[in-house]
Amino acid sequence: MAAKWMSVAEVKQQILESSAEELTANYLETINKSKINGYITVSDKALEQAKKIDIEGLKGPLAGVPIAIKDNISVKGLPNSCGSKMLKNYIPPFNAHVIEKLLEAGAVILGKTNMDEFAMGSSTESSYFGPTLNPWDLERVPGGSSGGSAAVVAAGEAPFALGSDTGGSVRCPAAFCGVVGLKPTYGAVSRYGAVAYANSLEQIGPLANNVSDIAVLMDVIAGPDARDSTSAPNAKPEYQAALKADIKGLRIGVPKEYFGEGINPGVEKAVWAAIQRCEELGAFWEEVSMPHTKYALASYYIIAMSEASSNLARFDGTRYGFRAEGETWHSLISKTRAEGFGAEVKRRILLGTYALSAGYHDKYYLKALKVRSLVKQDFEKALGKVDVLMAPTMPNPAFKLGERLEDPLSLYLSDVNTVPINLAGVPSLSLPCGFTAGLPVGLQIIGKPFEEPTLLQTAYTFEQNTDYHNKRPPEVV
Repeated sequence: MAAKWMSVAEVKQQILESSAEELTANYLETINKSKINGYITVSDKALEQAKKIDIEGLKGPLAGVPIAIKDNISVKGLPNSCGSKMLKNYIPPFNAHVIEKLLEAGAVILGKTNMDEFAMGSSTESSYFGPTLNPWDLERVPGGSSGGSAAVVAAGEAPFALGSDTGGSVRCPAAFCGVVGLKPTYGAVSRYGAVAYANSLEQIGPLANNVSDIAVLMDVIAGPDARDSTSAPNAKPEYQAALKADIKGLRIGVPKEYFGEGINPGVEKAVWAAIQRCEELGAFWEEVSMPHTKYALASYYIIAMSEASSNLARFDGTRYGFRAEGETWHSLISKTRAEGFGAEVKRRILLGTYALSAGYHDKYYLKALKVRSLVKQDFEKALGKVDVLMAPTMPNPAFKLGERLEDPLSLYLSDVNTVPINLAGVPSLSLPCGFTAGLPVGLQIIGKPFEEPTLLQTAYTFEQNTDYHNKRPPEVV
């Protein structure tokens, strides 16, 4: 039995025909042969968990279905390194809210996936555990920071996975690896148990090979949680109920600023072809303007780095995680942070600390918050006229390993089409819409707050009328 590239429905059918234990064993065998370094930790309890489900006959919506978890989401008893030396040996004593929900639904946790250190990056190259490779081309990055999660789904090493998205960290790797990734509305999914990078921006989100499986996973993990003060109390929509192949009359807005200077011609062509396909299916499109988009990247990085500076202050070697030797309290903390953090994390802490420092707080941080309000107003205005926005997820396909490591600014610029969504807190989905030079291209569909069902219906309709989601990477076949 091949364990590769099955939908959740196919996985459940396979379990009925054999067992959850056999299915899990096949996935573990695939992982063991992997070339991509997608997992940091493979769970030694996965088979035991699957066997228990077989014995007890659990009937949950995900009974026996394996899943991979980004290594910044707490799973009791498994290391939660955040891709960093600082937390290399940290094992959380509790489960994140989303993990509780998954276990209640009967999911089997295969392991923890590789990521940019503390979710800071767009290529999964800053991981202490080495880079993850893109299954479509092993010399290219899978995107980041949830690169491991996207890559293992693309490589058939898990049916679906969880990632987190602070400025594109689910959508970027989804686009680069040719899978589907959803950044939910801020507050739609509890962040309890996810190690914080930038609290006001990040959301846990699912990655899968098709839109239907995204809906399945959202039905399990979404909803209010009293332990997360940012969790929205809204009634949870039924995500799977949105899977209708019909977009007749849908109004699509195409923001001209998302097709700006520097966009790869192949990406632009594929995205426009996707918009025209939606038009053929009965939708209408019009150009819209979001004038403050050009300021979004600068605003995002000031806010994100400032929040990171505050959040990462707790990692000092005195309570948990890595500890260096030091003769005094001051030298112990200094050496711990110098040795425990990688270069990109140090860069962001320094920039964030500077932006928050006396004399610069109003000049940078406060101004960034004001720009954030303007970006949010752009979305409110545009989405007041249309149902969804469509744009490229990334301005370019996956770039080569090491290509941008010496130029952090070029790496930051690759997030130009994803960070405005996090500033505004709206939902956004990336799905495969074509190829350029043999590499996947992602179409980004952006919606109104808590209207993920509209995104899912739009994406599902496109998927049902195209074949891009069935393409598989040649490197790992």
